[in-house]
Amino acid sequence: MLSDKKTKEILKSNSILEDSQIKEFSEKAEKENMRLDEFLISNNIASEEILYNGVASFYNLPFVNVKDKTIEKDVLFLIPEPIASKYEIIAFEKTSKALSIALTDPDDVQTIEFIKRKVRLPVSVHITTPTAIREISKLYHKNLESELANINKKTGGKLSAEVLDTSGMIKKGSKLEDLAKDVPVIRVVDTLLEYAIFEGASDIHIEPAEKSVIVRYRIDGILRDAMNLPKELQDGMLARIKILANLKLDEHRLPQDGRFKIENKDYKISFRVSLIPVYDGEKVVMRLLDESQKALSLEGLGLQKKALEIVKKNLKKPNGMNLVTGPTGSGKTTTLYTMMDILNTPGVNIATTEDPIEYRMPRVNQSQVQPKIGFTFAAGLRALLRQDPDIIMVGEIRDKETATIAINAAMTGHLVLSTLHTNDAPSTLPRLLDMGIEPFLVSTTVNLILAQRLLRKICQNCITSYTLTEKEVAQLEKDSEIDIGKITQMLTESKETTKKIDKSKGFGSILFFKGKGCNKCGGLGYKGRIGIYEVLDMSDEIKEMVSTRADADEIKAKAIESGMLTMLEDGFLKAKAGVTTIEEVLRVTKE
Repeated sequence: MLSDKKTKEILKSNSILEDSQIKEFSEKAEKENMRLDEFLISNNIASEEILYNGVASFYNLPFVNVKDKTIEKDVLFLIPEPIASKYEIIAFEKTSKALSIALTDPDDVQTIEFIKRKVRLPVSVHITTPTAIREISKLYHKNLESELANINKKTGGKLSAEVLDTSGMIKKGSKLEDLAKDVPVIRVVDTLLEYAIFEGASDIHIEPAEKSVIVRYRIDGILRDAMNLPKELQDGMLARIKILANLKLDEHRLPQDGRFKIENKDYKISFRVSLIPVYDGEKVVMRLLDESQKALSLEGLGLQKKALEIVKKNLKKPNGMNLVTGPTGSGKTTTLYTMMDILNTPGVNIATTEDPIEYRMPRVNQSQVQPKIGFTFAAGLRALLRQDPDIIMVGEIRDKETATIAINAAMTGHLVLSTLHTNDAPSTLPRLLDMGIEPFLVSTTVNLILAQRLLRKICQNCITSYTLTEKEVAQLEKDSEIDIGKITQMLTESKETTKKIDKSKGFGSILFFKGKGCNKCGGLGYKGRIGIYEVLDMSDEIKEMVSTRADADEIKAKAIESGMLTMLEDGFLKAKAGVTTIEEVLRVTKE
């Protein structure tokens, strides 16, 4: 996928079109919301062969028409089919010295490096056309279909779990032993795991349907379809995953949980596996945890300057409770682990009780709750208090018993970190009161409440700026029920915004940003995620309000009056700074 800028350079350097023609066709392509190369090819202004021969000449690389090549199955499958299709790249020849690949965008260094690491060979890069890539991509499906047909012919239907040994290969002595090298199960499972790692997915969903198996990835918080596989693969894939996660092969009626790890010199990924019976089989969800990832800093999480100072101040206190709140998947655990990493020094004893343990931390005593045997958060926390801890992390406060023990621990000289499920920071205080905790205990032990959400960041490879029209501003105010005047004033007066805004010109004059979509972000315009935060510092006024059982709205009004930035306001600051979009801020902050 060529960017418009690169296409213009190629057209000019190869004298394919005159400057005036390039300008004319660029304007027409923009009006039709098409990439320039797509516009030229679809309107027969320049053929694919001419254009991509020009790409080869521009980069001083050989051009190859892979449609004319006979490609061996093992060579083709060196690049997983989803990566081949999405990034327009094909492996077509392999020797002991190098792997020859054909692609359409030689600037896609990330994908080329991924292939080098995967095959552990030097890569010889060639240029080809998108049509040739699409034609060759059909071979993946033909090869898979022929392998499945071969299995069905010899087994009379499904590949049963009972024919697999502990390595995921066919059992010795089985009637399928002669198919061991050609069985697509291991290849498909390896492909979907590799592709998930490459795409930066946080979860893999394998969902059995009536006639197929749907594979979806959660990337940057959004589920996306990745593959649609034949139903015949279902039993074999399930068996392979169960073996990897050390689960029972013959259990199909009860949920199961396990884990496994993939480790090499480039990454160390732990997969947390959950299986549950559904109507058409067993659904698998795998959570990917990157254990090689360096611990984030509070600055790296996306906290604004004032909020950052409040968090750091409260982490230095020897006792009390710091709470992180938000819905599932809002990054609470990452924030807690970041706090623990800062506090983790040889002079303190840190103990945790978690469900589940997400990451292993050196010098931190982590315990996994087991409700089935009575090891609950409350029981674990009670036991931890006998372990001479300085700092305690409780994965989640779910009930009155856990809350009471945590509050008492915070009151008796321990620093307690934990999470709660509330929509914003102020509503956390009434929630604790609703659990049955006395107001004076809440007001004297809670130091800090940090509410958060995760939103997608704009892809910096295809970022573009724009301003809103009067009609769009009015529609925004109507649909989202936000106070445009207040947001404009906040953006104007905020010290967090480096570029000053002319208040007299109004909201419509403010420059915002979005991603146009490119191959680096899969055409979505977003790449990566960052947090937006609401940090409530327990001032004397807030403590007094808790003691008198003030409601969440009253506490919120006082906190804002005292200078607390709401998540919506933090989001708009990040939108103004070109980190995210207005649409993304509204998506994650609406209740």
